[in-house]
Amino acid sequence: MRRYEDLAPSQRCIMTPGPVEVDPRVLRALSMPVLGQFDPEFTGIMNETMGMLRELFATGNRWAYPVDGTSRSGLEAAMISLIRPGDRVLVPIYGRFGHLLHEIAERCGAEVSVMHRPWGTVFDPEEIIAEIRRVRPQLVAMVHGETSTGRMQPLEGIGEVCRELDALLVVDAVATIGGVPVKTDEWKLDVVIGGTQKCLSVPSGMSPLTYNERAEARILARKRVERGIRSDDDAFGEDIVYVRSNYFDLGMLQDYWSEKRLNHHTEMTSMLYGLREGLRLALEEGLEARYARHRLHERALAEGLEAMGLRLYGDPACKLPVVACAEIPEGVDGEAVRSMLLDRFGVEIASSFGPLKGRIWRIGTMGYSCRENNVLRVLGALEAALLRQGFAASPGAAVQAALDVYERV
Repeated sequence: MRRYEDLAPSQRCIMTPGPVEVDPRVLRALSMPVLGQFDPEFTGIMNETMGMLRELFATGNRWAYPVDGTSRSGLEAAMISLIRPGDRVLVPIYGRFGHLLHEIAERCGAEVSVMHRPWGTVFDPEEIIAEIRRVRPQLVAMVHGETSTGRMQPLEGIGEVCRELDALLVVDAVATIGGVPVKTDEWKLDVVIGGTQKCLSVPSGMSPLTYNERAEARILARKRVERGIRSDDDAFGEDIVYVRSNYFDLGMLQDYWSEKRLNHHTEMTSMLYGLREGLRLALEEGLEARYARHRLHERALAEGLEAMGLRLYGDPACKLPVVACAEIPEGVDGEAVRSMLLDRFGVEIASSFGPLKGRIWRIGTMGYSCRENNVLRVLGALEAALLRQGFAASPGAAVQAALDVYERV
């Protein structure tokens, strides 16, 4: 019989746009004893988690809970539960994850209208508002922070028009929640989906979301419309709900998270511990202080990259504060640099997708990874790797520029 060694993953400095390093206190919470999913002690933890999520999302919504699965599970749950075949859906696209929303909407049977902006830019909200008035969609789906391009879309004013025209506004805030303000109620966002593995520094595996009464009414109306009676194979004549997914049906999930505790699935007990601890730490730090921390380390990283002689990619006016995109210099093998960073320095940064593949590196400053020693480490390691590639970086300039930022605080 083959003998397997004890699991011993390497220690990494993870500076990607997700996943990021997990806070040790979250790892400790993940190791706590498992409780039964209907144990009153555990349902109390569920209720606490919902309360903390409301604070994080800046909302008074009744519904704020996690969907079990990676961030995409929350996106699919929202769209599957809200979109009926034939609904008009508008998707503004300015990077890879807008294309994902487009695909999910099409799989739901929607008539999808799309808008495009060149990668590295975002929309003027008035452009989106004008298209909403033209298309008259039942639902608008858009990305708040696009990690593929390092850009952030302004959302102010869009929700107001969606309310006026009775359209739901669904926002992917996977990359921004916990690192950048997400003002659910103030911006009139109907559904907001977050992720755990980015600015919350919790392992991937849950997708927190929140939705308001407008979205809930659409979910419950859909259930009434799609309710039917089983035919000859139904001995009891029970009602059933024809929704494309049982697992991602928000109408069923909210019953599970309500006081009814209607059984839907076996809850990911340990992951919920981790999410609760990640939320507790975010609220203990204070959301405004947390956002300021992310801005500080973003500035130090960006100034260090520029002092190294690298060009930052994209329109600086709409930069996503938790991801820096640096153009790969001509003549430099971007993947060789990434390999050297990982193999020699234990530092991981990311490449990109589609039209940006091989053109930029993406460096995240998110959650627990977003700290001074990590920023200085990635700058020093990247400078060394570039020098080995023959790039004419000024030795020490990047780290000194970042130190200047920190000393000005």
